[in-house]
Formats: sequence, structure tokens, C-alpha cells
Amino acid sequence: MKLTSHVFVHNGNIPSEFTCDGSGLSPPLSISDVPANAKSLVLICDDPDAPVGTWDHWVVFNIPASAKEIPKGKEPNGVSGKNSWGRTGYGGPCPPSGTHRYFFKLYALDTVLNLPQGSSKKQIESAMQGHILAKAELVGLYKRK
Repeated sequence: MKLTSHVFVHNGNIPSEFTCDGSGLSPPLSISDVPANAKSLVLICDDPDAPVGTWDHWVVFNIPASAKEIPKGKEPNGVSGKNSWGRTGYGGPCPPSGTHRYFFKLYALDTVLNLPQGSSKKQIESAMQGHILAKAELVGLYKRK
């Protein structure tokens, strides 16, 4: 399974347009090679370099396994989980200092998660255990000017 973006490469810089210094829109993502037996996808974007511990920027689950792309500035079809700001939806990178790594992680599951909207990343990751068929990762970097 692959997760890519045409606006930044793996381990490359995320354009400021997709951060707190720009429009704050979510970057466009392309999904390919999802296992044929997948029932749903989970997308998590987090920053393990945050001073308070890993910061969750975007959490969406029960995305249809047939999804091929997530357009710029759009939430994927699915159920929104809660990010570290305590709300749903994408929150762009806004590191207080230095260069941070943003991990866009896509999971293919053999099930649909029975969780409500606003579930936390921890709840979703717990429910995913034993159901992950494949994982793809795209890492972007960002440093404020």
C-alpha cells in the first residue's frame, strides 16, 4: 500500500500553504495498492517532535477502502476522530521551534470500526489491533521561518 502527495515527497518539506503559516488546508494525498480484502482505511497524522509529546493533527477512520485520493483541503469520507486541539478535522503543522516531522499514516483494516465520531487516536489505535492488513507512511518536515 502507498500513500503519496504531489506537493511534498517522503521526508521532504511540507509547503507552508498547508501549515499555520499559510491557509492551513490539508495537503492532497493519493492512495494506491490497498489490499483487496480491506474493509476500511484509517488516516492519522501526528508529530512525535512536539514538546508536550506526540501531537495529533488529523484522525479519520472508516474511510472506504476504495478511496484513491483525498483532495487538498478536504476531509476524506469517513468518521472524524479528535485531534490534540480537541476538535475534529485537519490541523496544520505549527511547530514552536525547530524542524518537526509529520507522520501521515494510512492503515488498511479487515473491518469497520464501531466507534463514534470524535474518538481519540488512542481509542482508534486500540480498536485497530488485530485488524491491520497493511500500513503506509508519508513523512513531511516543517520548520517555521
